[in-house]
Amino acid sequence: MDFADIADHALGVRRRAFLTQSAYGLGGMAFASLADAARAGVPGVLRQPHAPVRAKRVIFLCMAGGPSHLETFDWKPKLKELDGKPFPESFTQGQQLAQLQNTELKARGAFCEFKKWGQSGQEISGLFPNIGGLADDLCIIRSMQTEQINHDTAHAFMNTGSIIKGRPSMGSWLLYGLGCDTSDLPGFVVLTSAGKSGQQPVSARQWSAGILPSKYQGIQFQSKGQPVHYLGSPDGVCQSMQRQVVEEVARLNGLLAEQKLDPEIQTRVAQYEMAFKMQASVPELTDMKGEPPHILDLYGVKEPGDGSFASNCLLARRLAERGVRMIQLYHRAWDHHGGIVEGMKNAALDVDRATAGLIRDLKQRGLLEDTLILWGGEFGRTPMGQGSGRDHHILAFNVFLAGGGVKPGMSLGATDELGYRAVQDVVHVHDLHATMLHLLGIDHKRLNVKFQGLDVRLTGVAGRLVKQVLA
Repeated sequence: MDFADIADHALGVRRRAFLTQSAYGLGGMAFASLADAARAGVPGVLRQPHAPVRAKRVIFLCMAGGPSHLETFDWKPKLKELDGKPFPESFTQGQQLAQLQNTELKARGAFCEFKKWGQSGQEISGLFPNIGGLADDLCIIRSMQTEQINHDTAHAFMNTGSIIKGRPSMGSWLLYGLGCDTSDLPGFVVLTSAGKSGQQPVSARQWSAGILPSKYQGIQFQSKGQPVHYLGSPDGVCQSMQRQVVEEVARLNGLLAEQKLDPEIQTRVAQYEMAFKMQASVPELTDMKGEPPHILDLYGVKEPGDGSFASNCLLARRLAERGVRMIQLYHRAWDHHGGIVEGMKNAALDVDRATAGLIRDLKQRGLLEDTLILWGGEFGRTPMGQGSGRDHHILAFNVFLAGGGVKPGMSLGATDELGYRAVQDVVHVHDLHATMLHLLGIDHKRLNVKFQGLDVRLTGVAGRLVKQVLA
């Protein structure tokens, strides 16, 4: 190696050292700002909203398993007339069916009666008298469609807008974009409950942060007992000692952050800080002794913290009051391939009073106007019978919205006369996501992250604003 080569090599080493040390400095700066961020809540990446903010938070009441639209919000008298008779082939020819492919298809009419409720006269099943009593507060979308016919992928599509693993859930997108107003609780909380039948499993990927830093993922609270494991301090460890441990761990992670840029280091520090704060905030959150009897009765809560959907709804209100951005309640009770009569009756009994109680409670506290309620499942059910039940169906299902800038007392869209396909004002899952983001002040086309050279967003390359539902 001649002198010129040696000089070039030395210059190269110095250049690499400079770039490396610069990166370390940036890592240290990022870490230094993290301590303050951890104490002030989770910040969002959006500095200014893209649109007027109508909703500050979302409560998604997810009816896991796919409730039948034909026994909830979509009354079809013609289907009732055809009950037990061959289902017209013109509707189903060439269509994707889940488990009814190549079988004799027979019409199955609704087993329950429908009624027009409120001044708006919205038709709602008699299985839901309490929700029916709030018809003038609801915006029912009767023309939903999705793309996925199996439970896990349909849940993933409803939650992430994609079936590709690693895509962030809607709650993670909200937390990423907007942050949250609480520094003592997670900004995205998930609760689950189960009915007597129709219990489809729900995987944790439904509230995953995917390609976003893991600090944006949903945190599942246990519905029974302590909502979070290991809330209490170990024997012989006081709070001041734990505070010292947390600060020392943060210092050590700070040293690591100076060596390499890794957002998960920041997440780790933030989560240690959050865990420490939750030791005080979670017991206060779940202590419902101060809730008066008339509020427990409003929700139908028999015993706070008993794992029921009713108890979870009351907890959802308490989370909303404390600044949590996304609250997701799964009730696993709606997969009725058989026994739909008893199954639907039981599932409706589980959720009807509690859902109405949550909406009424939010309204009387002045929280409904900036809280968006979304009620619905991952798909609908076939108007053709499957034994004593109904099969999965993607061409038609219903959801309802309430609060958060949504027009109350209205229904949007319609299915054909047998409830097989949405035919009027069709709303795709991507459209629902775009509208939800808009109500929170976000343009769905402008909230994205780069991943493998692509702009990833909740609505993919689709999605349109459903202006008809906006107040």
